[in-house]
Amino acid sequence: MGRYVFKLPDVGEGTAEAEIVAWHVKVGDAVGEDQNLVDVMTDKATVEMTSPVSGKVLSIHGEPGQMAAVGSPLVELEVEGEGNVKPGAAPMKTEAPKPVAPKPVEPTPKPKPAEVVPLHRTPEPQREMRTLTPAMRKIGDKPVASPAVRERAHELGIELQYVAGSGPAGRITHHDLDTYIENGGRGAVAARASGYAPRDGIEEIKVIGLRRKIAEKMQDAKRRIPHFAYVEEIDMTELESLRAHLNKTKHKDQPKLNVLPFLMRALVRTLPQYPQINARFDDDAGVVHRHAAVHIGIATQTANGLIVPVVKHAEARDVWDSALEVARVASLARDNKASKDDLTGSTITITSLGTLGGVVTTP
Repeated sequence: MGRYVFKLPDVGEGTAEAEIVAWHVKVGDAVGEDQNLVDVMTDKATVEMTSPVSGKVLSIHGEPGQMAAVGSPLVELEVEGEGNVKPGAAPMKTEAPKPVAPKPVEPTPKPKPAEVVPLHRTPEPQREMRTLTPAMRKIGDKPVASPAVRERAHELGIELQYVAGSGPAGRITHHDLDTYIENGGRGAVAARASGYAPRDGIEEIKVIGLRRKIAEKMQDAKRRIPHFAYVEEIDMTELESLRAHLNKTKHKDQPKLNVLPFLMRALVRTLPQYPQINARFDDDAGVVHRHAAVHIGIATQTANGLIVPVVKHAEARDVWDSALEVARVASLARDNKASKDDLTGSTITITSLGTLGGVVTTP
């Protein structure tokens, strides 16, 4: 029996490192040739690392979320024959990674029922304060109080219908609020009446893989690129009539058209008039790159979050071809099968949120 160490290969165009996303084997597993061992991510593509040999897993190296350098060991296998490790060489001292689980949220103890503080008459020298309960106020009667008293009651969390007023016509004064608070009523009645319990605890979710890469790219874009928003209304009546007609008369092998392919065609026809929009500023070189090709990124919601696959050369596609390509790359993104080429190279992006029923979104 021999030992075989599988090292991280160069997974694309001089990549120096990759992030470990998910392990598919554990120590002691028997694996076959071409079986998926681990998923790693470089740039914005997730790549499956398959075993070049059959054998038994002796050790695995790295945890999800950790970076692995190209050429560093990922898996050590026990194999038939000599393997690729010299006999007598010391085994690698790396423990199998423990699964990283988010810290559980500590359950909040069920609050004990609050004691109800009965409101009663409180005798005072030379004056007797009246205490009013909700039942004593007629339905529809509103508490009488000045704006300053109402504002203070709001800040203190006091419902004025629970406070007795000592002023003319039952007007509630600041002194009435003070008396109510002294009697233990500061926000207590309102809190008990709501029936809602406070929640505490924080759940920590480790951001790894594609979500981490997207977060880094978005933060970098926010820091380096000026943002602005412009909103315009367009009458879509004629376009909707055209779309309905095309869907009604389409061939069986043609996809059903939604609005997105038409937006793509409108975009590629407009961009030649405004080439600075389909461009990228290289701030290191001080050069603006204006792209002749229009590679449209299509923001797609997936189980792993928002991913932007790319429709290449949209300027050369009609609405039917655009619809087919959008469906293809979006399906790959949702199934986590998109390649690096499918996810890179966009020159401009469309985010279509019409299905959500909103009016305006930015950015």
